[in-house]
Order: sequence, then C-alpha cells, then structure tokens
Amino acid sequence: MVADLDRLNGWRADWRGLRVGVLGAAVVGFAAADTLAELGCEVLVVAERATDERTALLDVIGVRLELGDAGAQRDALSAFEPDLVVVSPGYHPDVPALVWAAERGVPVLGDVELAWRLRDKQGEPARWITITGTNGKTTTTQLTTAMLQAGGLRARACGNIGSPVLDAIREPDGWDVLVVELSSYQLHWMEQVSPVASACLNIADDHLDWHGGPEAYRAAKGRVYERTQVACVYNVEDPVTEQLVRDADVVEGCRAIGFTRGVPGVGDVGIVEEVLVDRAFIAQRLTSAQELTTLPALDAAGLSAPHVVADVLAAAALARAVDVPAASIRDALTAFRLDAHRIAPVALQGDVRWVDDSKATNPHAAAASLGSFERVVWIAGGLTKGVDVAPLVEAAAPRLAGVVLIGVDQADFAAALARHAPDVPVAAVPPVDTDRVMPLAVDAARALAGPGDVVLLAPAAASMDQFTDYADRGRRFAAAVRDALGPDA
Repeated sequence: MVADLDRLNGWRADWRGLRVGVLGAAVVGFAAADTLAELGCEVLVVAERATDERTALLDVIGVRLELGDAGAQRDALSAFEPDLVVVSPGYHPDVPALVWAAERGVPVLGDVELAWRLRDKQGEPARWITITGTNGKTTTTQLTTAMLQAGGLRARACGNIGSPVLDAIREPDGWDVLVVELSSYQLHWMEQVSPVASACLNIADDHLDWHGGPEAYRAAKGRVYERTQVACVYNVEDPVTEQLVRDADVVEGCRAIGFTRGVPGVGDVGIVEEVLVDRAFIAQRLTSAQELTTLPALDAAGLSAPHVVADVLAAAALARAVDVPAASIRDALTAFRLDAHRIAPVALQGDVRWVDDSKATNPHAAAASLGSFERVVWIAGGLTKGVDVAPLVEAAAPRLAGVVLIGVDQADFAAALARHAPDVPVAAVPPVDTDRVMPLAVDAARALAGPGDVVLLAPAAASMDQFTDYADRGRRFAAAVRDALGPDA
C-alpha cells in the first residue's frame, strides 16, 4: 500500500498501522521515529550508524533499527515495504534507498514537511516564520525569536538550529510562533509549508556537491518563500533574493519587504543616519519611518559588525510582520548576545586582537567576517565542499597582513593567494594530529601579526577534515591562543 498523503494531513488523521521507513538515526531521524511511533505507525529506521543511547531508546519505543551502508539501507527498506518514507536532512535524492522509493512510487517526506502536517497536535497550530540563506540563518533565527518573546509571544526557535521541528510541535503547552531555521537540504523536501513570514538572507555558492550546481542550490533556497502569507523578506543588497521572491507562488496579499544597510525605500527596513528604521509596517510609510534602534546601541550590545546589522534588520522585518512593537524589538536587541564562534573576541595583547569566527564555514561568511576589520592575519582552510575560494581571496587581498592555512584543501587557497595576493606572507600548517593544528596555527599567526592587526579565524571551509565541528575548531583555537599568550591576554 502507498500512503495517501491527502488523507494524512493532521495529527488526528488515521496514521495507525502505517508502515514508515525513516532514513537516518541522528537527532532528526530519532524525532521522526518517535513521532511516528506515537501516532501508532510501524516504523523502521535505517542508517549507517547510531549512538548506543539512541539505539536503546528506539528499542524502548518499539522502533526497529537496521544499520549498514547505502546498499544495505536500501535492501532493508525494500524488505520492509514501507507505505511512506521520511528522510533526514542531508540524504541526497539519489541515494539507493530514495531511488528505490521513487521507482516504486512510495511518497517521501522531509522532517519539516511532516511537522507541518502534524502541527495541530496541541490544538490551534502555531504560526511559522521560516528563515534560510547561505549565512546568518542561526543568528537571525535567534534574533527573531528574542524579538517575538520581548513582544509577549510564546516563540520557539527550531529546525536547523539544532532542535527538530517535530519536537517543537509536540511540546505540551504549544507555541504562538515557531521560528524555523531551514537548510537547503530541508527546503528540498518541502511541499505544503505556508509560513506567515519568510526570509532568504543571502545567496552564495555552497553545498554544490549536494545540489549538483548553483541553480539547483538557489532553487532550493527559493522554496522558503512558497505559500508565504504576509511578508517575504529579502536582501536589497542581494538581487538574487529579490528574484526568488518574484518567482515564488505566495498567498494573495503577501508583500515583499526588503532589508538594507542603506536608506530604505518605501516598504523596506534600513538605516538613516545611524538609526535603524521601519518603512514597511507603518501606515505613514510614504512620508515617515519608525525608529527601531541605533547603530551605537547595537555596538554596545556587540552587534555592530556589518553582516550582523543585516541580520538584525531581517529579524526586525520578520518580527514586525507579526505585529511586534518597535519598543519590544529595541528591548530584545539590548539584551541579545551572539552565540559562541561568531566574531567572538578571544584575546587582546600588544594591540593585536584575536577573534574566533569558526562559524564562517564558507566563503560568503568569511567575506562578511573579513570585511569587519581593516587589517587581518587570516587563519583559513578546511573542506571547501567544491566551492571556488578565489573570488573571496581576491576581494580580501587588500586587507590581508598574512595568512595561515590549515586543513586538507590548502592548495585551493594557496593557488588563489599566489594569483591575487602574491605579496602577502603565507604560512601552512602541515598535516598533523588534531591536537597540534591550532597551536601551530597560532604560533604562525603571532609571527605574522603586527600592532593593530586582527588575527581572525574565519576558515571559509567546513571543519570535519580535522575537527568534530566548527565549535570544536573554535574552542581549540581559543584554547591555543590563551596557552600562547598567557593569562593576562
């Protein structure tokens, strides 16, 4: 039997006895399996690996688990003969299990799409705000959530930010608004989600190895705007995001709202003489603007880096779309603090600043980080994921005092530096054990840095070649800096 998705559109639909295969046993896969088991489905999870804890929990809730490589997962799914498949983010559509499902007409849902269908579990469903972009998603999601909460709404950040949407929709007290961060992987599988407001913050080449090319990546990002009800928020400084809004099929009456670090046009949010203003959600927007906060206030809160200011503007537009007062936005920004590893100060010694932006895992994010400082000793490298780093190096060259290369894809950076910044001194950390990477990088950076320089970890690459994740990379950098500079730094 193949699942009738038109019938399976609500928590109170008859899910009992449905045979569902779940791909993946990490955080999202477990949340999907747990949800489906609660609905009374017969569930099989297939994955390459699973922690001992999740293996035990799946057994407790009565869910079968089959571990193996891609071929073994397909075979296990085939033998199970599911009516429906639910896929974790990151599974490419051409993995054997999903090819098998497509050949047999078995419907496939992503975890976010499943959560949308089940969002009525606690009664009146929460409104959704959806956020994507190559960079800034997490910060904007957190900012938006803080603004909504300051405005008196029960708001919850979830999705790609680390907490599955399926967990959020099942929490007992329910929510007024869910602020859902979405990766391009999750957007690929979305079909019915209809947010009250949505945003694509920016577009730069990333995850091309997964999507197969820039056009497919942009198309996936553009799905965030589909079926939006009130406001599609786009980046005036990134014309691609505006085009994605123009191409989207939205609910009648939905408005396009731009955010810009320049002077806003009518219908936008932006900046006038160091004042962040709203010219979109006020009745007198043709002739007036409403103050939201000021650049000095953002500086006092550690939010003055140019790319963070853009995130603040996007979040403010999303919050205003659900009627959050300007005063609440100002209050939220006063109390807000950035997460670790996002342009985080580490140390100051001898007029040299050390900054951790390990979260800059692609060239677009690194460009924003590099643009925040005038003269930089740049620690870069890792897994480039098929993205060309040459345009980043060319743009950054005038502000580079030196470069320290780490990671497996150093050759890409070295070639670009030789071409676009031949006079900039470059040091390369050789292949060594993880524990030695950052101490060697810090020593090399100290030798290159002079008074007034910023030593900036903004790798423009993923971390998994040498570290557990970007947070592990950032923690090791900060520890190595403290060890090298001593307790007074």
